[in-house]
Amino acid sequence: MVLRNILTLPSLVASAAIFTSAGAFATSEPAPSEPVLYEPVPSEPLPAETTEETPADIETLRSKRSENWGIAATMRSAGIPYKGTGSDYVSSFVPMMFYQDEAFFINGTEGGIRLWEKEEWRLNAILRMRFIDLPRDVQNDIGGDTGDYGFQLKRDFGEGWYTDLEFLSDKSERFHGIVTLGKTFESDDYFVDATASVRYKDANFNSYYYGLSEFSDRGERLGAGADIKIGVRGRYHVYSNLYLVGATYATYFDSNVRNASSIETDWQGEVFAGFGFFNDNRRHGERELSTRPYWRVAHGWATPSNIGDIIAGDSEKDPFNNQLTSLFYGHPLTDSLFGVPLDIYLTPGVVWHWNSKVQASSSEFVMAIKAFYEVEWPTKWRIGVAEGLSYVNNITYIEQTELDEKGYEPSNLLNYIDLSLDVNLGDLFNVPALDRAWLGYSIHHRSAIFEKASQFGRIKGGSNYNTLYVQVEF
Repeated sequence: MVLRNILTLPSLVASAAIFTSAGAFATSEPAPSEPVLYEPVPSEPLPAETTEETPADIETLRSKRSENWGIAATMRSAGIPYKGTGSDYVSSFVPMMFYQDEAFFINGTEGGIRLWEKEEWRLNAILRMRFIDLPRDVQNDIGGDTGDYGFQLKRDFGEGWYTDLEFLSDKSERFHGIVTLGKTFESDDYFVDATASVRYKDANFNSYYYGLSEFSDRGERLGAGADIKIGVRGRYHVYSNLYLVGATYATYFDSNVRNASSIETDWQGEVFAGFGFFNDNRRHGERELSTRPYWRVAHGWATPSNIGDIIAGDSEKDPFNNQLTSLFYGHPLTDSLFGVPLDIYLTPGVVWHWNSKVQASSSEFVMAIKAFYEVEWPTKWRIGVAEGLSYVNNITYIEQTELDEKGYEPSNLLNYIDLSLDVNLGDLFNVPALDRAWLGYSIHHRSAIFEKASQFGRIKGGSNYNTLYVQVEF
């Protein structure tokens, strides 16, 4: 019916993980032309304090107040513009991460790095998810959503006014450009961003995504054209770290799209609604962080068991002994949530899947936010949970076989979960020199949220690995 590889998301997670693991953290405002639901409020950093025992550069990292970060769960509902689908709307669960610092940013459905800045001008390199709104029962065959990469030039005019100019392409060099005028309104309790934009699409872009020129014999070639899009997005502070987030947009298609035989409507609407946990914007520099950055090295073994069986202690061995090795970096975000002592990190990682009798070697890239809760019984233990995105270059054997049994086409991009339990080695052996070292066990989990997410190909299933790791703070 349709070739799956035409609608896969480019390696957003891969690029983000590489930038972050290199230490290039950044600040950038999100582009309003695609739904991005959160923009942190900047605040003055706290001065670093140094001691004889702690190097100045490490103390500077530790003395920051809670950083601009967030994680959210949203539902997106959008109209289906295509004829003959039998459905008017399609919904999808969209988990989101947020972070920004001096050189790197993640804002919901996009991420990137700041390349240049001078006064009111800024140039960013960006990667952004773009939704393909088809009926959910065909999204697994087609591959769900896609992504674009390119450059964004931003200019701030003051008093909340700004403009964006973007040049973007999908992985097959179908180009489009976006010009946006926006106005923001904000306080400690809310942030609202109203935008109006014009998107110019070349003929190849229109033909492929709206004329369906490569999907069937009924596909047609379309000329270039310009859409108009208006909308508003925002967040509202409820309590402490809890926020409500939402967005609504309406797009008026260009004349070539409106007259295409595959298109049924002139307009398309979309709505986001959900909640998230963010740094509390009311707490401007109240305290310093107690957490340190870390490196984690892990090695793991595949298992065909699901995550519930693994937690229950009933983990089955993979007969082909497929294995992985991973390296994760932990960047401190905050050391409390709702007043509870939780160490929260942004944690990008690089994973190597080793070759075996049934699979070739492959790389995997992860971007996640992880929380640790520490207990003493009788030594220091920590329980950890991470949520994020995972992109694998080649589908692993353990994942491919499970999806084949269920009749799904696999997806390179999936949701990522890490569940861990570790013990402090210094406390365990009464060796102060090992106080910053932890030995632990974790479950490396990829899945697609039970067919609820179009960006993951509407599949149910994934893969699990039992891993052992050493984590060292610095």
